[in-house]
Amino acid sequence: MINKFIRYNQLNCNHQFKRFTSRFTSGPRPINVQFSDGTVMKIECDKYGLFADGSAVGTIGGTSVSVTAVSVKNLSKPTPFVPLMVNYQQKAASVARIPTNFLRRDRGTTEHEILTGRLIDRSIRPFFPAGYNYETQVVCKLVASDRVNGPDVAAINAASAALHFSDIPWNGPIGAVRIATKDDQIVINPNRQEIDESDFNIVVTSDRNKSVLMLEGLANCVTPLKHVYKAIECGVEENLRIIDALDKAKEDHPIAKRSIEKYFLASPELVDSVKMLSENRFHDILSNSDHDKVSRGIEINELSEKIIRELAESSPDVEQSLVSQAIIQIEKQIFHQILRQRQRRFDARSFTDLRDIECEVDLFKPLHGSSIFRRGQTRVMSSLTLDSIETSLKTDAITALTGGPSEKNFFLHYEFPSYATGETGSVGSYGRREIGHGALAERALRPAIPEDFPFALRLDCEVLESNGSSSMASVCAGSLALMDGGIPVNHATAGVAMGLIYDPVGSEDENYIVLTDIMGLEDFLGEMDFKMAGNENGLTSIIVDVKLSSGLPLKVVKKALEQGLDANVRILDIMSKTIKEPRQEKKDNWPVSESIEVPPHRRSRLFTAGNKVMKKLSADLGARLTQDEQDPNKFILYAPNRTSFDEALETVNQLISMDDYEKKLEFKAIYNAQVVDVVDSGVKVVLHPGMDPAFIPNRELELRPIKHPSAIGVTVGSEIFVKYFGRDPVSGQMRLSRRAVQAVDPLRKDLLNNRKD
Repeated sequence: MINKFIRYNQLNCNHQFKRFTSRFTSGPRPINVQFSDGTVMKIECDKYGLFADGSAVGTIGGTSVSVTAVSVKNLSKPTPFVPLMVNYQQKAASVARIPTNFLRRDRGTTEHEILTGRLIDRSIRPFFPAGYNYETQVVCKLVASDRVNGPDVAAINAASAALHFSDIPWNGPIGAVRIATKDDQIVINPNRQEIDESDFNIVVTSDRNKSVLMLEGLANCVTPLKHVYKAIECGVEENLRIIDALDKAKEDHPIAKRSIEKYFLASPELVDSVKMLSENRFHDILSNSDHDKVSRGIEINELSEKIIRELAESSPDVEQSLVSQAIIQIEKQIFHQILRQRQRRFDARSFTDLRDIECEVDLFKPLHGSSIFRRGQTRVMSSLTLDSIETSLKTDAITALTGGPSEKNFFLHYEFPSYATGETGSVGSYGRREIGHGALAERALRPAIPEDFPFALRLDCEVLESNGSSSMASVCAGSLALMDGGIPVNHATAGVAMGLIYDPVGSEDENYIVLTDIMGLEDFLGEMDFKMAGNENGLTSIIVDVKLSSGLPLKVVKKALEQGLDANVRILDIMSKTIKEPRQEKKDNWPVSESIEVPPHRRSRLFTAGNKVMKKLSADLGARLTQDEQDPNKFILYAPNRTSFDEALETVNQLISMDDYEKKLEFKAIYNAQVVDVVDSGVKVVLHPGMDPAFIPNRELELRPIKHPSAIGVTVGSEIFVKYFGRDPVSGQMRLSRRAVQAVDPLRKDLLNNRKD
């Protein structure tokens, strides 16, 4: 037994060594892609991770991302979808930093890493062959960052190269590029500063046929459709340079794809059997517009279970998972047939009709703002919270250094509880989907938020019922809640999801049907999920996921943009009937934030040892006092409402107000002061009982230089005459001088000897 084990490992090691040696000696050379603006992206294949099925390093500027791809060769358990896992990690070492956690290791997954991983996943997933259900893992690591160029585009292209130059079945390559627009100017792969200064930027992933596979764009202001479409066209053209470079390198170093023992595909015979058992019934269910999501789902589930039972009896060797796949295939075919024949959808809508929409605001009085947006059987409740600017969301240092925001005073959290679909599940947990949908809705609404808004804003969007397009419903609900809360938004924002029906048979103009405002089943059986948000003037955010392996032609993208903009205009019109603009009168529970001046010499009364005053203000009144970043001489006093603010302001004024005795002090007048403390560098004195001690340095104690107050016989409790020169304009400290008294009248023995009158 031991000898067999040793022999197996020897054979396995020999196989790995031969594979490693082959890739090491004949691997592709570095690939340089030059874009139309002269900038260069570098891709190096099979440089690191040679035991992986494929590896590559993508570099833009000084930012490099390492990608490895591994796919198992044995299918242990078939799944209905491609079991693809994409993990993106930004390492602290890439920005020359040491992690600040206890173990000083890279730990956990940040929101920025999840969003970047989803971006890569959605770009490469459509090109895996149908039925290839072998577990595949793509690991992307940021190994170096110049803090100027973002890593996401380099990661997508490195993933494309790693899969293209591997034996994993994959129908690439693809190319990805980020395009930014400023007015009518185009910037290819913009750096961080150019993105911040742009009107709109979008990541475009496409193939050699100029078909779009994935889009993800966001705006700093509402961007007209013509600029968005121009950016997409430019991105598709630039991607051809990447694809051509990868194809040329593949010709020089050909790599054969592995032979697959079995693809997870239902046989034509099985599909025909399922069709005979279900075609008429599926046609009746899908053509009945009286059904809603629940009733239609019950009918489809009952039919599916019946088919599985009957086929299990007649053909017990057939895998149940393949039967389920055949059922979905037939359901999809009939769905397409009904739409084309009737030119109507499940619920009798035309291709461009919206579902019924209802809006409601001011749901709960204690909230700063609240709303419900219902579209068909999708309902989202949004609540707005305003708080001190100090509660703004701070991201981790590594995310900030690698291109993400360091701080956000507006953020949106999306919740999709299990009860929204009538199921049970964990409560309070957030997955990659929730983070992705929340980021999309947040990006859609951010251009409407005033830049100088003095509070931190949080929108909590909870899906109460879901039948498709809950993320875009969150955009609409969030916009309503902002206006209900009296936030002076630049404009109202709406969002809609577009779908696609594709039939390869027929004329080119007829085989693509774009659907407006898709339901959940239309998303499941359709070919794309095209989410876009904005107003009547253009877009603020867009995300497109494509299920077609052939991608989307540009004309279909253009049609979807135009159809979606028209839908958003109609949605905004419906929303305006509930609330047209932000409330002018603020609610009673609106927080208050005002700038106040605190004299430097009084700050110690507010910011005491242990910060007791500030803690008491926060505990009793919910108030906070923070220094103004724009003017260090001013402070921002925040309170959750006007009543609390007035009380907090009164407390602060009492602490910083000028004492009565100080109002009577005259400039250059001579006063009797009592010494309360003696230190090496001088003495502390008081002119009146209860006042804060004022410091007099040694140079102001005597006409001649002294090194210690004891040299002139001054001790604690001594009384000396000093001249008052007001307060220092910078530090605010009281300026007193005994030397000035001596300089005026050095012959007065009673003053020099510190005698009492």
